[in-house]
Amino acid sequence: MGIAGVVLGIIICYVWLKVSKKNQLSHYEYEAKAKAKAIENEAELLLKSAGVKVKEKEIEQASEFQKRLAKVDDRERVLILQTKELDKKEEKLKTLEQRIIDRESQLEKLEETKQNEINHAINKMQNVASLTKEEAKIYILNKVEEQSRAEVAGIVRKYEQEAKHEGEKKANYILAQATTRYAGDFAGERLINLIHLPSDEHKGRIIGKEGRNIKALEMLLGVDIVVDETPGVILVSSFNLYRRAIATRVIEILVEDGRIHPGRIEEVHDKVLKEFEQRTYEEGENILIDLGLFPMHEELVRLLGRMKYRASYGQNALAHTLEVAKLARVMAAEMGGDEKLALRAGLLHDIGKALTQDMGGSHVDIGVDLCRKHGEHPSVINAILAHHGYEEPDSVESAAVCAADKLSAARPGARREVLESFTKRVKEIEDIATAKSDVTQAYAINAGREIRVFVNAQKMSDNEAVLLSKEIAKEIQQKVQYPGEIKVNVIRETRATSYAK
Repeated sequence: MGIAGVVLGIIICYVWLKVSKKNQLSHYEYEAKAKAKAIENEAELLLKSAGVKVKEKEIEQASEFQKRLAKVDDRERVLILQTKELDKKEEKLKTLEQRIIDRESQLEKLEETKQNEINHAINKMQNVASLTKEEAKIYILNKVEEQSRAEVAGIVRKYEQEAKHEGEKKANYILAQATTRYAGDFAGERLINLIHLPSDEHKGRIIGKEGRNIKALEMLLGVDIVVDETPGVILVSSFNLYRRAIATRVIEILVEDGRIHPGRIEEVHDKVLKEFEQRTYEEGENILIDLGLFPMHEELVRLLGRMKYRASYGQNALAHTLEVAKLARVMAAEMGGDEKLALRAGLLHDIGKALTQDMGGSHVDIGVDLCRKHGEHPSVINAILAHHGYEEPDSVESAAVCAADKLSAARPGARREVLESFTKRVKEIEDIATAKSDVTQAYAINAGREIRVFVNAQKMSDNEAVLLSKEIAKEIQQKVQYPGEIKVNVIRETRATSYAK
């Protein structure tokens, strides 16, 4: 009974499971059919939508085609009009071309008539003068050329002589007036200052223990102090006049005071430095007051006073500056320029030299930067640049400063030159001349301010000699540094010797 019950249970479970599975499969089948129906409906909708878009695209393309067709029609009408205009222009061109052809024909006939007349005239000339056509042509051209050359050369020489005569006359007058109206004092400073001591005991104080005082002095003042066996004297040596003057004053105060040690040296140096700064400003201010050139920037006034302690080739920079300024003023007045502007330009033309020993570099560049910084007149800046050839003078005042600078620097005794540099410059000038072809000898004379060049007269003409002098002068100007100007004389000499027997 128990086994029968179990079997019956199993059968019932199997039947139940089978019926459940069948119901589940029917449910899945129903869902699948529903999804298939939905997909079919969606596909029909998509087909309808695509059909609508296709029709819209067809309508749009048809409209675009109609627009393009209308444009083509418009262009066709324009082309027809242009073609008609071109036809008209072509007809006009044909008419003009025919006129040109007719004119050319007329010109050819006229040219033929002219040539016939020329040939007829040439035949007559040949019969009368017994010359061929080419000979007559050459003869006439040569005569015309000779006559023209002689006339031109005569005119040029005449005006050159007149211009030279008048130029020399006017230049000599201006220089004479300038130099007679101004006479300056010229100072030549040495490279050492002597300081007199009350006794030789002060030499030991200046040297100090283990030389600490003299070392402190030399380091602080920037000078060399020479203590030798000369009784009652020490030497202060330096190329910088400003530092040398300060050092001299500091040592004099220390000697008078008697207290000499590094701390006291620094204290006295600061005091003297302030005094010199004030003194240089006052000196520059006094110069401007005397010349009537106020106002001027404080820095330029101070540097102007400081130029008293600057020298070039042994010539005091301030004395040179004042000389140039006053000469330039007189020259500008004679030439109808602005006297005050020329005076100001001359006063500032070397202002950069006040800083070259401290800053280094060209005094021209430093001076230009200073004057531009402080708003000086363009003619002043041009004078600074022009007096050393950086620019050409652009005004009467600049030209006057350049002339005055050369006059002040080149006059005998104004500047001292080292013998070695002088001989080197003379040799450079002579070498430039002798390197040229057909030069036999060259001699520098007049302290190197003139050179005489002798050339081979058989190989060089007068015109070539003139050209050679210009070439030598140009090369000297480019390669040699010199004050003033150098005159180049090219000498071409022909000697003929014969004997009467």
